[in-house]
Amino acid sequence: MIENIIECKNLTHYYGKRKIFEDFSFSIPKGKIVGLLGKNGVGKSTTINILMGFLEPTSGECLVYNENSHELTPKTKQRIGLLHEGHVQYDFMTIEQIEKFYSKFYPNRWKKELYYELVSKLSVPKNQIIRKMSCGQRSQVVLGLIFAQDADLLILDDYSLGLDVGYRSLFLEYLKEYVIKNNKTVLMTTHIMQNLENVLDDIIILDRTQPLLQSSLKEFESTFKKYKIKKLNAHKIDLNSIIVNFESFNDYSYIYSFNDLVFIKEYMKNQNLLYEDIEEISMNLEESFMGYTGRY
Repeated sequence: MIENIIECKNLTHYYGKRKIFEDFSFSIPKGKIVGLLGKNGVGKSTTINILMGFLEPTSGECLVYNENSHELTPKTKQRIGLLHEGHVQYDFMTIEQIEKFYSKFYPNRWKKELYYELVSKLSVPKNQIIRKMSCGQRSQVVLGLIFAQDADLLILDDYSLGLDVGYRSLFLEYLKEYVIKNNKTVLMTTHIMQNLENVLDDIIILDRTQPLLQSSLKEFESTFKKYKIKKLNAHKIDLNSIIVNFESFNDYSYIYSFNDLVFIKEYMKNQNLLYEDIEEISMNLEESFMGYTGRY
């Protein structure tokens, strides 16, 4: 029996009259790294705020460790490590001072060796004042503080903010090893999907035009297809349960679908869609994401 750390059921939220999302449900299994993906404005940060109890949904419920998210007990809150869009407070402190400051809030769980192991990669002294560090270095300090909390659930909202390619790759390597070794659970949002193929177990995609999608990354990559079509006799195809998205550029068109090539050929024949040639094109995660949600 898989234990779900997070359960969101029939979640709906409005800001005034503006609908953010409506009637969606998802779960986060224990020991998994889950990516919450979506374009700007679809409700990723709103979802994080609801999970942390900062915001009460218009309707529906979110359970974290079987507690209502806006009524979390102090004991449960101590089990959660939150990174909120890369921000660090008290940046007038040094690297050493901020570690000692944060450790007082986690007297029974704090593991400063995890903090210093990650921060040591920055090659800066312990008396370095945080506000005088680069944006990427400050983000690395924040990530180190998150690890040191030894939280059972890590919620990382836009973890990559301020991280260059090297630091981002370093963090993802640490994260994967940390989760596997300690059976932790992670929910993360990001706008940068490079390198995530080797890290994520599951994905949740939020989109205004498509239904919420939750899937293992392997299943999504193996079932979501892109087809390149030469000289299609149509510049537009109606989207439906078969054709998820459609693009057309000069002599070539592209279809995105969860159906295999044999099925697509039969569907196009039945729809009197003529073409010169059709082939499947491989995609990485970022390309698959754009195929599902659209480029714009």
